[in-house]
Amino acid sequence: MKYYIVIPAYNEAAFIGQMLQSLAAQTVLPARAIVVDDNSTDATAEIARNFALNNPWISVISNKSDAVHLPGSKVIRAFQKGLDALDDSYDIIVKLDADLILPPDYFEEVLKVFAQNPQAGMAGGFAYIEKNGEWILESLTDKDHIRGAFKAYRKELFQQMEGLRPAMGWDTADELLAKFYGWEVITLPDLKVKHLKPTGASYDKSARYKQGEAFYTLGYGLIITAIASLKLALRKKKPMLFTDYMSGFFKAKTSGKMMLVTPEQASFIRSYRWKKMKEKIF
Repeated sequence: MKYYIVIPAYNEAAFIGQMLQSLAAQTVLPARAIVVDDNSTDATAEIARNFALNNPWISVISNKSDAVHLPGSKVIRAFQKGLDALDDSYDIIVKLDADLILPPDYFEEVLKVFAQNPQAGMAGGFAYIEKNGEWILESLTDKDHIRGAFKAYRKELFQQMEGLRPAMGWDTADELLAKFYGWEVITLPDLKVKHLKPTGASYDKSARYKQGEAFYTLGYGLIITAIASLKLALRKKKPMLFTDYMSGFFKAKTSGKMMLVTPEQASFIRSYRWKKMKEKIF
């Protein structure tokens, strides 16, 4: 199966060389990989272009954007710029962050999932971060969720859900929409991806309200949002974030923020979330 990769990159000079090296060491190489330099002020683009000299399947393009790194919108707009530069003769499209180190067989194993399971719409491994000299699971999400740092989509699903939403919550919306359309989301615990920069490390302070906004735009409703906000705040070991998340939810609701999903999809999402919560309790 042919796969393409888009790598949005903003000020990733410290990491992108290691990421591209791990990509070049894959047992199954991508047909194309595009690095989108998203208005970096460091040597990100230069490092990527130098690496591309000996790897002709890599190309580098530039994108002009705001320097403020709000989660979701900036990275997905850069991803879209890269996607627009590709043709559509791929089987699998991949969004990768620039601060990862992939195991050598990462894409070989991911492609096996798509080849062997016609209902597999998305597939990916797990993120690990370094702590006290050891690589440990970055446990910010449930183990049936694929982190936004490394998302691989079957072309049919990607087109069916009309690509990725440029807003925080995009990497939850895609999985919920996959399930809405009858696809499976496959996680591969044996594929351990080293995440060199912890999630949220470069976010602006105002980003903390965006999580509650995301819950609103995904159609969660008040009760599910409250439960999800408390769970996430405790998982991050910052209980006071619960207040920020709920404030973001009510602000989005009051202002009539545009939804990321249709009313039908929102109804499905609420039912699905209640079902998952009941399964964990019982």
